[in-house]
Amino acid sequence: MKKEIKFSLVYRDMWQSSGKYVPRKDQLAKIAPVIIDMGCFDRVETNGGASEQVNLLYGENPNEAVRTFTKPFNEVGIKTHMLDRGLNALRMNPVPADVRQLMYKVKHAQGTDITRIFCGLNDPRNILPSIKWAKEGGMTPQAAMCITFSKVHTVEYYVNLAEQLIEGGAEEICLKDMAGIGRPHSLGLIVKAIKEKHPDIIIQYHGHSGPGFSVASMLEVAKAGADVLDVAMEPLSWGMVHPDVITIQAMLKDAGFLVKDINMKAYMEARSLTQSFIDDFLGYWIDPRNSRMSSLLVGCGLPGGMMGSLMADLKGMHAAINMNLKNRGKSELSEDELLVELFNEVQRIWPMLGTPCLVTPFSQYVKNAALFNLFSKSMDEAPFTRMDEAMWGMVLGKSGKLPGTLAPEIVELAHKKGYEFYTDDPQKLYPDELPRFIEEMKKEGWDRGRDDEELFEFAMHEKQYREYKSGQAKEQFNKDLLERMEKAAKGGQQIVFLSDADKRAILHPNAEPIEASHDGKLFWELDFDSVSKAPVLGTIVKKDAIVAYIQTPHGMEALKALDNGKIVNVCCEQGGVIAKGQPIAWVESVQVEEEKKVKKAPGKPDTEVLEHESKWKNRPRGI
Repeated sequence: MKKEIKFSLVYRDMWQSSGKYVPRKDQLAKIAPVIIDMGCFDRVETNGGASEQVNLLYGENPNEAVRTFTKPFNEVGIKTHMLDRGLNALRMNPVPADVRQLMYKVKHAQGTDITRIFCGLNDPRNILPSIKWAKEGGMTPQAAMCITFSKVHTVEYYVNLAEQLIEGGAEEICLKDMAGIGRPHSLGLIVKAIKEKHPDIIIQYHGHSGPGFSVASMLEVAKAGADVLDVAMEPLSWGMVHPDVITIQAMLKDAGFLVKDINMKAYMEARSLTQSFIDDFLGYWIDPRNSRMSSLLVGCGLPGGMMGSLMADLKGMHAAINMNLKNRGKSELSEDELLVELFNEVQRIWPMLGTPCLVTPFSQYVKNAALFNLFSKSMDEAPFTRMDEAMWGMVLGKSGKLPGTLAPEIVELAHKKGYEFYTDDPQKLYPDELPRFIEEMKKEGWDRGRDDEELFEFAMHEKQYREYKSGQAKEQFNKDLLERMEKAAKGGQQIVFLSDADKRAILHPNAEPIEASHDGKLFWELDFDSVSKAPVLGTIVKKDAIVAYIQTPHGMEALKALDNGKIVNVCCEQGGVIAKGQPIAWVESVQVEEEKKVKKAPGKPDTEVLEHESKWKNRPRGI
């Protein structure tokens, strides 16, 4: 009987390995039925990682997005799975145990079936509690081993790690080859050894295509007994992302495996929809370099998805390094020369820092340490003197046990700085915090949400959740989007003319117009003691308050606000001639407290309340 290989579409990771953001709730609702129609996927990665944090960053409720995306797959029996960073859960820094435990209850209630739990240090202490909590929450715990290539990370190392995770209750094992640098032959040996001892354990392989090994790796692990392969699809396959399902399906079919057929009509529809999401707004955060593979990653081992941020950091440091070299009479470096030096420095210091797997957040720590060392070198300073608190936290054991041994000079430098090494369970450093968040939600009058999902989101992403609730996140995102659109237009990357109306729609998509009721001349105010002028942007208007007047042949006609709101755009100046139906201003809905009737001092327009009634009360019409 042919061995069946199942496919999982890593739709979340396709986006986050390409850029920053993920599709909106309405876009996810459109794509889900088409993914189902493709007919070749038994699993889909729907959430986790940084996806829910970036939902908040562009002003969308992540809980609604997750429920919307998982529901269609739940209804047809396609398993949904999420990425879970173990001790760090869904963020970049450690999370209290009570918040981690709540996560599994919430995500199961939202329709996520499987949680892929990983630790960038491969420390079982950061994974095993999550296995227990996931089971209690009704989820399938899939324990992930972060794959890399070093003298420490041998076949025997991974087989022993898998044994610990399975003994700890893992129902599935994932080989998480986040940089795609696992060697195909070795990966096959790892899978074979696990399957020989645990034939019923499901093994899933996740391999990025950046350095070019992943297609061969998928064939090797399939031959060794793997059950599920993570794949992508156009226009977000290959490059630094994942191999395309079309290629992998054809390869495995030729090799004698049983694989599902692909509905190519649905594939092309999903491809077109995904491209439309890119064109809508997501493409403005996708770095073109992430669409290209690079063998330069084989040596340094950094994840390909980091290349965008790495190059941005490199450009920022390039001029400063060259200035230092020039001041010291040394030859300046080209950008390519500096890139090679950075890759070489990563290779040099990686084992010195204990050989952590180069995955979030430890890949950033090692890369930053290497870049700071190059800067220090350009100033003739000692290396490792510019490492920040987060980097030292990794070195000192506050995130878990490092796989390798620290270099003597790193240990000596830590002692010189008065740091102490930590060897106990990392979770003990981060006490429970849910009671604090529960109390604060009561104080703010915020609902804890269905299945406590709003409480979880607040506790997991406190800063981003506050900014989401206040509207600050959406406002900042819209400004960033507008800047990127204008930059793209100037660079010839986008043939679009952005009118003032376009810009207003981007910055304030929920604003409603106040329209002229008659032809005539607009008067925002009549001030006989000072200069009459239009209201300052940010001025608060109350429902039914008079906002402006139109002088018509028959007298003054008042224009009133339809709801409480904030003026975000003024379309006509004082004394301007307007036509009936023409917008004079745009107002974004806000809550206005009854007591906010007193104008604040100049320069504080956000809380100023516009009330023309007192100024115009008892004045005759037709002035």
